[in-house]
Amino acid sequence: MGRTAIILAGGLGTRMKSSLHKVLHPILGKPMILHILHQLMKVDIQQIIVVVGQHREQVMEVVGTSVEYAIQEEQLGTGHAVLAALPLVKADSKSTVVLYGDAPLIQATTIQALLDVQSETAAAGVVLTARVENPTGLGRVFVDAGGSVEKIVEERDASPEERENHCINTGIYAFDTRSLGQACKKLTPSNAQKEYYLTDVLPLLKQQGLRVVASEIANSDEIASVNDRVQLAQVEKLAQAARNRELMQSGVTMLHPESTYVGADVTIGRDTVLYPATHLEGKTSIGEQCIVGPNSRLLDATVHDNATIQYSVVLQSVVGEHASVGPFAYIRPGSTIGEHAKVGDFVEIKNTHLGKDSKVSHLAYLGDAYVGERVNIGCGVITVNYDGEKKYRTEVGDDSFIGSNSNLIAPVRVGRGAYVCAGSTITNEVPDDAFAIGRAHQVTKEQYVKRWKLKRQSAGSAGRESQDEF
Repeated sequence: MGRTAIILAGGLGTRMKSSLHKVLHPILGKPMILHILHQLMKVDIQQIIVVVGQHREQVMEVVGTSVEYAIQEEQLGTGHAVLAALPLVKADSKSTVVLYGDAPLIQATTIQALLDVQSETAAAGVVLTARVENPTGLGRVFVDAGGSVEKIVEERDASPEERENHCINTGIYAFDTRSLGQACKKLTPSNAQKEYYLTDVLPLLKQQGLRVVASEIANSDEIASVNDRVQLAQVEKLAQAARNRELMQSGVTMLHPESTYVGADVTIGRDTVLYPATHLEGKTSIGEQCIVGPNSRLLDATVHDNATIQYSVVLQSVVGEHASVGPFAYIRPGSTIGEHAKVGDFVEIKNTHLGKDSKVSHLAYLGDAYVGERVNIGCGVITVNYDGEKKYRTEVGDDSFIGSNSNLIAPVRVGRGAYVCAGSTITNEVPDDAFAIGRAHQVTKEQYVKRWKLKRQSAGSAGRESQDEF
């Protein structure tokens, strides 16, 4: 039995006041419409059609080729959008569900249940309803004892008694495909907006003696939609609360979920602890028994088991098992921090491999470098990787020691077991097990400061006497 999903994404969303199409604004770091498509992939649906109109190139570029597109040149209402999609619906489609591209919290279980109700009841249409605390401005759905929809009354037309009904129309439907097609052909723009409303399909079905039933959603948060930036923030908050609850139920500890941000595609292992103000974004993957935060940001990072990251930023890099990063470290793209390695406070690492058991404890910069295992990088060490035009590599062998305030002028190699004396500037290769010192010759002038101060004092007294005489 063929099933079709139609996602309405034609309108730009002028209230967003944005050059970006409304359905592409992110929730949990991912465009809204992709959340819906992700849920649809879990449902027994054979065909997905996205109705696009304004700025459709943006939508099509993000969504890709996994769906079909119906073009709605003019945006003349929800019924008009469905009419644009119907020519693409496959002939063997028995059921069609209609969704909205700006309602990203809908779940696969709800969509599947809606389609199942349509199939099991053989209804021409199924209205997804919700009971909400504040139904102001929303159409009320009246259902009889058998579950059939008696009527839908818009609030402006509702009596005071009818407004007491808190069962509302979500605007999400499942239809018998053939019945939907026949009813849509009868739609007329007989309203003040001169638009074709999908809601008007329901009375048309009932006029033909066909059954229209209701299916009430369990969690009304799923139907929250976005029409402006305020609603975007509200939906983001709902989505994050649900995401964090799911993670905590899977074995992740969050000390303050309200301030913890976790993107839609982030994975976290059991017994990991997230401290407040932690931000995990993109394709970040964190293993088990890690500690992350507080005040840390990870983007597309891979963190292996038992690692610790405090007050730090890790971008598109890998942190090995039992490694320690921070506080106040900056791991830039392309870096690998090895097992049991330590990156301490105010250390910046870029496109660098730091080997197992190596340490960069504080105030250092490693860029475009390969650092072996069991290496100690002292305070203030810099790999000088850029000459103003090109960037060059630095290599430090296993078991080496780089003394504090040393400059390694790339391209350069420090061999295994080598020792670079503190304060050195290294421009040539240091062989294995060698000792290198590259300091300027120290000059000491005894009593120089004392004589200089006396000279200043003498010059100052002479100046004051000249002023008195004047």
